Amino acid sequence: MYSHKENNGVRCELCPHRCLVLPGKSGICRMRRNRDGMLVAEGYGIVSSIALDPIEKKPLFHFYPGSSILSLGSYGCNLRCLFCQNWQISQTQGKARPIVPKDVLNLAKTHQSDGCVGVAFTYNEPLIWYEFILETAPLLKAAGLKTVLVTNGYLSRLPWDELIQHIDALNVDVKAWDDDFYGKMCGARLGPVLDNLAAAKDKCHIELTYLVIPDHNDDDASLEGFARWVYNNLGADTPVHFSRYFPSYRLEIPATPTDVLKRARALAGKWLDFVYLGNVGL
Repeated sequence: MYSHKENNGVRCELCPHRCLVLPGKSGICRMRRNRDGMLVAEGYGIVSSIALDPIEKKPLFHFYPGSSILSLGSYGCNLRCLFCQNWQISQTQGKARPIVPKDVLNLAKTHQSDGCVGVAFTYNEPLIWYEFILETAPLLKAAGLKTVLVTNGYLSRLPWDELIQHIDALNVDVKAWDDDFYGKMCGARLGPVLDNLAAAKDKCHIELTYLVIPDHNDDDASLEGFARWVYNNLGADTPVHFSRYFPSYRLEIPATPTDVLKRARALAGKWLDFVYLGNVGL
């Protein structure tokens, strides 16, 4: 998933950043490093977090509701969101331990008696764990277990098309309905995320999350524009979760007022059948 360049550099082609990685350096995600002209996925099988979660926590409300799912993640992310709600593992590299795909399968099996339906790759950004998921997901599906990605959706199209064949459900976090926001607040672009969502339609179950940040991505035009796009491209029955922002990482502004969340739900409800609010007691 890379090409060789001059002076022993490599061009990573996994995500739209297409990082030029020099010898001894890593890409934006911090997980992929140039070792003597070879791009190595250093985080392969490295787990920072693992838990048995209610599937609604992903959040997935229309995919095996009432079940649980084994959730695991690594470290690193290919975005740099100033408001990251999980920055302790997405933007740093802390304690972690190795695991192999067969261990994930066996662990998920041991929890089936607890209502576990499969495995969710989540917590940090799972797409930068690409090779590990690509090897683990087919094992899970062959055993009758479900595979879930909780992701920012920021991947190059060819690897996305290959990976999505092995995934049963997605929750994609759409950061905003504004490419300028994506650039300034996340260091990315909106377009590739939308392209990947459209490509995943009819291939797996899709739910979306939109973290509502006051005075940044909560204007009426953005909220309704997002909902309209979902209606036109994914269908009115696609569940959307508007989540409440809390001060975190490098963005220190007050938490989203609940009235703003209610307004988002009302605007999206003009287009969509299932609109939920997250991180609120409503």
